[in-house]
Amino acid sequence: MKTIIYYFTGTGNSLAAAKKIAQSLGDTETVPIAAFRSIAGEIRPAADRVGIVCPVYFSGLPAMVTAFAERLDLAAADYVFAVVTHGGGGGAAALRQLDGILGERAGRGLDAGFAVSMPGNYVLMYEPPAGEKRERLLAAADAEFEAVAGRIGKGERRNLPYAPLGRLIRAVMYPRFLSRVHGDDRKFTVDDRCTSCGTCAAVCPAENIAMVEGRPVWNHRCELCCGCIHLCPTGAIQVGKGTEGRQRYRNPSVELAELERRS
Repeated sequence: MKTIIYYFTGTGNSLAAAKKIAQSLGDTETVPIAAFRSIAGEIRPAADRVGIVCPVYFSGLPAMVTAFAERLDLAAADYVFAVVTHGGGGGAAALRQLDGILGERAGRGLDAGFAVSMPGNYVLMYEPPAGEKRERLLAAADAEFEAVAGRIGKGERRNLPYAPLGRLIRAVMYPRFLSRVHGDDRKFTVDDRCTSCGTCAAVCPAENIAMVEGRPVWNHRCELCCGCIHLCPTGAIQVGKGTEGRQRYRNPSVELAELERRS
């Protein structure tokens, strides 16, 4: 059975998830959702089984994933699943959001959905875990991805998880996030540690960063994936004083080259 997994990732967690599930399933293509930013029209996957893997933002979906899901035509798919990665909950609300979009747009929702805890990367609010704590989270996530792949491989259909608190958080916080996300890059700055390497521009899934006279300039299409902040090799990108000195993060199963210009 042919499978396509569409993924969105900033610092590699969701790409690592997609890769591990694809390896377990076999005959699976992983495709970046960012590749469809500049392609108009409906998206018709040529596969029996279709998956979406992405992170959770404020108990909801990344803006780019929402726009992508609204264009999916799943008439030819026998089985549709989703895996959302999160650092602090909200997975159930995000899965239900995606299920609702697909149900309205494609005439069918998810056959199965899974939420998996991984190291959080929202460095604007907190420091990502490091050391033994990070390793424990990654090991537990790897084991969970194996189990998830087994359920997907069997075509298991399951009710989506329900979390009233996550739904409430999404109702309160997600609309505000969505209304401001693209322009929140106005808070980003770059200091004299910048070496003009262009890594930030290369890894941005929204193609939001241009190098102007050797310095990054953000163009207000931001997804707040934090990839530019975390993957800058010198730590030159900041968002106010809070991010200075905070640990940076990249999923260790993903190479930097895999995160560069995935469209």
